[in-house]
Amino acid sequence: MVQASHVMLWKKGDLAAYFGLLANNLSNLLTMSSLLLYVVGFPKEMVYGRIVPAFGLSVFIASVCYFVFAIQLAKKTGRSDVTALPSGSSAPSIFTVTFLVILPVFKETNDAEFAFQIGLVWCLFEAAILIVGSFLGDTIRRVVPRTVLLSTLGGLGLLLLAMNPMLQSFETPVVSFVVLILIFINWFGKSPIFKRIPTGFLLLVTGTGLAWIFGLQSPEAVSDALGSLGFNPPEVHVTSLLQGIPHAFPHLASAVTLGLANYVYDLENIESAHAAGDSYNTRRVMLANGISSSIGAFLGNPYPITVFIGHNGWKSIGAGFGYSIATGASMLIIALFGLGSLLLSIIPVVAIVPILVYLGIVSATQVIRETPKLEVPVIFIAMFPWIANWGITLANNILSAAGTNAATVGIDKLLNKGVYYKGLFHLGNGAPLSSLLWGMLAIFAILDKPARGAIAACIAAFLSFVGIIHSAKVEIANPDILPFVWAYLMIAAIFGYKYLTDRNNPKRETAT
Repeated sequence: MVQASHVMLWKKGDLAAYFGLLANNLSNLLTMSSLLLYVVGFPKEMVYGRIVPAFGLSVFIASVCYFVFAIQLAKKTGRSDVTALPSGSSAPSIFTVTFLVILPVFKETNDAEFAFQIGLVWCLFEAAILIVGSFLGDTIRRVVPRTVLLSTLGGLGLLLLAMNPMLQSFETPVVSFVVLILIFINWFGKSPIFKRIPTGFLLLVTGTGLAWIFGLQSPEAVSDALGSLGFNPPEVHVTSLLQGIPHAFPHLASAVTLGLANYVYDLENIESAHAAGDSYNTRRVMLANGISSSIGAFLGNPYPITVFIGHNGWKSIGAGFGYSIATGASMLIIALFGLGSLLLSIIPVVAIVPILVYLGIVSATQVIRETPKLEVPVIFIAMFPWIANWGITLANNILSAAGTNAATVGIDKLLNKGVYYKGLFHLGNGAPLSSLLWGMLAIFAILDKPARGAIAACIAAFLSFVGIIHSAKVEIANPDILPFVWAYLMIAAIFGYKYLTDRNNPKRETAT
């Protein structure tokens, strides 16, 4: 093990965490590239020559910051079990930026350069939200109960991080089932198998070997990937940013929604790390994300950087600092030299996605361990928006694959088949914030804190009124959304009535 004074820079658990986090980041990088090339229609030289190198550099900068924060925390506390935060760009961010910003602009103008400029301005605006919000992060963490933050993160972990990898596992059982069982034995169990082999390396070798044995990988894919190699350093795009600013304002409404979602996402992951024993400074972490995203935008990356979910999962397998900086450096090298396709032609994603299933499960079980018995219902209430978010995404993708949409098929026809499409649509849109708000409504009702419940309901009413939750786009006073505004205001009235009646009852025992 490498050491700096008493601080170990690489531990046994870092290897598994490295491969898992790299696989997640690499999958997002390839998803982003595929969407820009084959859905949007950007030219290859723009994607591989501008966006991908800047994306890799953004992830690297954030990982360096997290690496330094972890070392400082270890030195400050004298602990040897500190785990660095994982960094990257979340899949929801990638889809949102691509489909709500870049694609509509490109379709409207047929100008890839202009769409690229708008994307950079959008990312810079996102970064500004994180930077400004960093000064309020600790206050919000104190105001919002831990159970709510962890419950929201648990739902995200199960539905957005673990569910699709689990489905992928069932598409390739000859590879993934063996990897899953090795994870259950070595990371969930008490008696590991093949103890002398690091589990991360064991999973990688086993999954890769099975994939090649059963013909899921081909030498031809390796040859094709070798042909795409080349060096593409990031370039400064200040001019593109400045040219895009005057035209970007009509497209910044969606940035507010995702900016708030990313903000909450960061808060939840920082709280999760705190609950696991690593108390990182909220302001410094969010500033690191905002600055990394800003630098990325100036260099050509339209996708903001966030704290990845999974810290407590990596901590549970003994990871320290090394996996974070190693992943960031690998992403930078992969992005600069175009190595992503080559790696996935050799090492199949299906050999690695079971690790993401593990992370999602660990995120969900953390909230159960940390939650008092009385507050357990909050966990499941906060999960409903995430379930709906996953469901509406799946339904829309199925309809799109069939060349249609819900409006064409007919909402009533879907309802007759037991598909509550409107409910999925309203509950699933704005899931990060609606999950948080419904968790707050539930916990303040359970703990008998009606004043706080009334405030939460009023916030929910306002966010509904401007279309940040329960709507696909920001739009003030949309008639379809107004019923949610009235409903939340009625909840606020109920909490207000309870507050007044409790206040006038001096014999009432106040809940703590």
